[in-house]
Amino acid sequence: MRYSDYQCFRFEFDSGVAFVSINHPPINLLDEALSQEFDQLGRQLEADDSVRVVVLQSAVPDFFIAHSGLGRVGAASKTVSATRSFRLTQMIGERFRNMPKVTMAKVEGRARGGGSEIALAMDMCFAAVGKAIFGHPEVAIGLVPGGGSTQRLPRLIGRGRALEVLLGCNDFSAELAECYGYINRALPADELTPFVNGLAHRIASFPAHAIAHAKAAVDTGAFSSLAEGLLVEAHESDLSVASEVTQARVREALKVGAETYEGELELDFLSRLSPGR
Repeated sequence: MRYSDYQCFRFEFDSGVAFVSINHPPINLLDEALSQEFDQLGRQLEADDSVRVVVLQSAVPDFFIAHSGLGRVGAASKTVSATRSFRLTQMIGERFRNMPKVTMAKVEGRARGGGSEIALAMDMCFAAVGKAIFGHPEVAIGLVPGGGSTQRLPRLIGRGRALEVLLGCNDFSAELAECYGYINRALPADELTPFVNGLAHRIASFPAHAIAHAKAAVDTGAFSSLAEGLLVEAHESDLSVASEVTQARVREALKVGAETYEGELELDFLSRLSPGR
């Protein structure tokens, strides 16, 4: 069967639209398992000529993707090479951005950190009012976001607002995210699915080559220097991960509620962290 060898995703296909539901409970943590399947999924969708539009959504209530797994920090090398290289989350995002078909994120829960970065990499993002939450808590833990947000957010919302998101480490409602230009639209929860499905099927009904060429033309102007920016981001993020302060802060965060269902709902564990130094 098509797409049968995945543990973290569910699939539905209809008239050129692939509805991809992330199913990695309890919080859709972007850990090694989900990341590897995301990488595999991007490659398979990119090569699938029967798919013209991808709708990425969640099967887990309250969470789109919580964030990247903090376990990677403790396992990371404390020596950072001077040779820059892309990170896996960056490559996943770039594959979804560059594939010659339309990608949409439908967010009805929390999309923080790496989850926000996956949503930002999609061609379009639509969110449910009263349910969707976006944000970047990395700096509060001593990390530099390393999955694309330092490059994508300024292009979408401007430098000042990007710094507010990345340095303030606050949650953004769907309404505020729409106001800032972080997402395409915030819609009432009961209107989100009909709107996204309708737009997806409308686009999928158009010639595939026209979709691909129009998307490529837009990206040439909007992201001509993105690759260089992503390399800078990855290197700065690696340096932050190698910091002893960050290593200790991640261990503390895991002790006070990070990556638990209750702790991730409102990020209450951030207030229990020791003052930064």
